[in-house]
Amino acid sequence: MARMVNENGCGEETRSPEPQGPGRGAARAGPQHAGARELANLYSPGKRCQEWICVVLCFSLMAFNFIHLLANFHLGHMWYLLLGIVGGILTADFASGLVHWGADTWGSVELPIFGKAFIRPFREHHIDPTAITRHDLIETNGDNCMLTIVPLANMAFNFLTLSPAEIYHSYPWYCFVFALAIFVTLTNQIHKWSHTYFGLPRWVVFLQDCHIILPRKHHRVHHVSPHETYFCITTGWLNYPLEKLGFWRNLEDLIQGVTGEKPRADDLKWAHKVK
Repeated sequence: MARMVNENGCGEETRSPEPQGPGRGAARAGPQHAGARELANLYSPGKRCQEWICVVLCFSLMAFNFIHLLANFHLGHMWYLLLGIVGGILTADFASGLVHWGADTWGSVELPIFGKAFIRPFREHHIDPTAITRHDLIETNGDNCMLTIVPLANMAFNFLTLSPAEIYHSYPWYCFVFALAIFVTLTNQIHKWSHTYFGLPRWVVFLQDCHIILPRKHHRVHHVSPHETYFCITTGWLNYPLEKLGFWRNLEDLIQGVTGEKPRADDLKWAHKVK
């Protein structure tokens, strides 16, 4: 099955009797797939502990910074605040695409430490896309929380050490960083919702329908093998322009030309695993 992407970012499916190239005919057997079972079993107690620590630290810092942003708000900041929020959302969407593309396309589960901890979930997700809907809050959001701890900690330190005048002049930047941190933190939760078709809160469905967060129909474009497009999973706003520019494809060609590594080779290996 192949999918063409139309100008609205929606996938139009066409069926063909034969696979459209290497890996396109790989079986997708969900949680019963041999590769999916093996990858799920690699989720370790140590990984769980890391996720718990990151979630607690992230949300504690987020609450602290939010209180200080409110305390230092001035009406003169309004337009900068709005620009910072929009800029933070767009940056988070691009960052989600860059990380998603990198982990989908390169690397291996066999890499020391990093492979099992951070590449493994991406391999599992392509074999068993609904596995994410069975993950709890900690497993879903732990790694994204880890990414935002340092910028949130730096912001908290600034609020504690800078003068009110210095905070006033840096306030638009803090709004940008805070919006970026929120949407990076929520990216995998939003991604999880894009795979959830039953029991979603109405406000989540509303945000999806308005394309404020990643819509379910929009994300289905990515999940057509060999998973080579529509990598941005926060809002998905940047997927269509990046696809029209051939951004990911050109980047892959450049890296393959320099290194000789084939894109998605490890992903394909796990998709074809039968025992």
